[in-house]
Amino acid sequence: MKTLTIALTYDHKEDYLAAGFTPEAVMEFDGEETIAALEHSLASLGHRVERVGRGTDLARRLAAGERWDLVFNIAEGVRGRSREAQVPAVCELFDQPYTFSDPLTCAVTLDKPLAKRLVRDHGLPTTCFAIVEHMADVEKVSLDGPLFVKPAAEGSSKGITARSKVETREELRAVCAELLTTFRQPLLVEPFLPGRELTVGIVGNGGAAAAVGVMEISFVGGDERCAYTAVNKDEFEERIAYQLLNGEPVSERARQIALAAYSALSCRDAARIDLRCDASGEPHFLEANPLPGLNPRTGDLPMMSRMAGISHPELLGRIVAAAGERWGL
Repeated sequence: MKTLTIALTYDHKEDYLAAGFTPEAVMEFDGEETIAALEHSLASLGHRVERVGRGTDLARRLAAGERWDLVFNIAEGVRGRSREAQVPAVCELFDQPYTFSDPLTCAVTLDKPLAKRLVRDHGLPTTCFAIVEHMADVEKVSLDGPLFVKPAAEGSSKGITARSKVETREELRAVCAELLTTFRQPLLVEPFLPGRELTVGIVGNGGAAAAVGVMEISFVGGDERCAYTAVNKDEFEERIAYQLLNGEPVSERARQIALAAYSALSCRDAARIDLRCDASGEPHFLEANPLPGLNPRTGDLPMMSRMAGISHPELLGRIVAAAGERWGL
């Protein structure tokens, strides 16, 4: 591909902390380490990279008439269940080419119940579930326990702790009351899956979309071994063991389900699909991440790419190439 002018859009964690946001509120946002690494890797491919920043900064500059060959977007947005769709929507408003999924996919995938409905309607395995919007809804939950509870429209494991797995009706009431108060949004309640935790990284579009790898996430330390909680992610070096799965039946099944979910949700350029196995070993769709974390050290997609022999610049190059082909660059 020719040299491109690339605008890098992001939500800088330190900027929001300085503005008074809490550490939990900015958990999904990227720090300087990630932004600098993306800038360096894209520049190493020969592209001219310019930092633009958050969606409001992008909107002002586009409205002023500035354009780039491509916007490389990792901005998560601040508020609302469609916040990850904001930068893609602004880009489409100004006819500006950009990476990753369109506004509809970004909105649908952040709303976990909506994503599960679409995946389920495509015949893919995902657990049954209930939605709790008010405490009165807790009494209507008829699923057999143990259950797992999490906010319906958050990322980076926000709101997921060891208490997310509930065994009794009393625990369900207590956890739902706490999460409804903290996050002020509906909650997803689904049966707890006791099997292996898997994530699949995918790059490409249409028939060219391919799995970079199927990575197993094993809980080896700490006291939160029921799920990939926020604490486990933050302290992954002590708590988590990662390995690529190759050749196992569960690996091939996970790859098949992930690629089908990627297509069903109309993901583009790259994404990460999270799965967990039931007691029989069958992988079930948990959620899709159309803006996957790209920190070269801590991001799951770069991590599995590195295990597969793909460097950070090469991974970003594949993403840019996929987007560039879509836009005819």
